Amino acid sequence: MLLLISDAFDAALPEKLADFGEVTTDKSRLADADVVLIRSKTKCNKEYIDNADNLKLIVRGGVGIDNIDKEYAESKGIAVRNTPKASSIAVAELTFAHMLSVPNRIIEGHNSMNEGKWIKKELKRTELFGKTLCLVGIGNISKEVAKRAAAFGMKVVAYDKYVSESNLAEMKGSLSEAASDADYISMHLPLTPETEGMMNGEIINGFTKKPVIINTGRGGCINADDLKAALEDGRVSAYATDVWPSDPPPSDYPILSAKNVQMTPHLGASSAENLLRIGAEAYSIIDELVKGGKI
Repeated sequence: MLLLISDAFDAALPEKLADFGEVTTDKSRLADADVVLIRSKTKCNKEYIDNADNLKLIVRGGVGIDNIDKEYAESKGIAVRNTPKASSIAVAELTFAHMLSVPNRIIEGHNSMNEGKWIKKELKRTELFGKTLCLVGIGNISKEVAKRAAAFGMKVVAYDKYVSESNLAEMKGSLSEAASDADYISMHLPLTPETEGMMNGEIINGFTKKPVIINTGRGGCINADDLKAALEDGRVSAYATDVWPSDPPPSDYPILSAKNVQMTPHLGASSAENLLRIGAEAYSIIDELVKGGKI
């Protein structure tokens, strides 16, 4: 069996996967690969799949599978798996890093001191304690965010079309209801036709406060033009994002030129510890399918 590691994983993974057969990072050998391991960079679209004559399994190291044409792959008899639990802590911690950085003015303070300025009086901080956090989606990652928010003394509400009860958040019946009184909104959604552009002008116009929006889910879940307008006129205080419509985003992407934006280059799943967890989960998936005679 030939296993192709197409994207960046922990450096020790190839040696571990050698238990199952030959391991390569040579993408020119796609046609011979039985298993392909990807993260965000490789796009397993119809053309990619058609060039993988021997493929039996695609493993996506991460939460979403929107870079895989799952329906087409499965129609060709190719199994599609991901590692949804591995990234929960890493992404939750980055979410909280963004949520702490914005009200504490960390970037402004650092940059001003690099410029030789001392603007202590100008940089007014606010606290997370006592504030309301709205979670959009209540999956593995947002549950970890909810635990951390509770430790900071925040009130946690959430909206998820497919979840009605949670012991970590007060569930609301619609996104409008959940977000209306929020001080912070943290987005944790896959990108689907249903969620694309979900955070838009209609939702924003229902805000009673001027929240900070944090997005570590998918860049396409916001309407970038609507959000930029809301940042410009103050309906949204700040937008902190780790996710983009593509990696990297196009140079004319509206958020890049919006004010009060804090940006990271899709670092959510990139912790050293998480790469180890992703590798371990990927190994378990392959092991289970091999033992079951499915690959």
